[in-house]
Amino acid sequence: MIAMPVVHIRPATPDDEDPLARLDRATWSTLHSVQPRPQPPYEPFFTERSGPDEILVAELDGAVVGYIRLGLATPLASNAHVRQIRGLAVADEARGAGVGRALLRAAVAEARRQGARRLSLRVLGHNTAARKLYESEGFVVEGVQPEEFLLDGAYVDDVLMGRPL
Repeated sequence: MIAMPVVHIRPATPDDEDPLARLDRATWSTLHSVQPRPQPPYEPFFTERSGPDEILVAELDGAVVGYIRLGLATPLASNAHVRQIRGLAVADEARGAGVGRALLRAAVAEARRQGARRLSLRVLGHNTAARKLYESEGFVVEGVQPEEFLLDGAYVDDVLMGRPL
């Protein structure tokens, strides 16, 4: 039996700006992004709205191969018990090594540590692999916004998923 490489998950630091920005650009696809393809000059990965404190980084053999962005669902005090996954990326060369699942489980643990009661996310309807991963980790479809986005000439549903913590 061949041993799978060990995925190391850690909080992001400001030094992760460049590797995360490169990963984000390399993994861009209309399979999971509703934003236009990034073009130079590139926007910074970390912003005022989402800094290193909202990112968990996945490493394999010391190389950054993935991230998950976990933040408040809204800025409202009445919604402070909910965390939202606002981005998940895995490098092509690391797919199938359990990186996405490890990041998702780390986000669940971090949301619990922060005292959250719920975790939500949005996923494009045609992203079957991501939807299967989320479902296998306890997320259920809580709503669908039909044909919410026009991507590559096709209308795509926006699927809202969530789970209790």
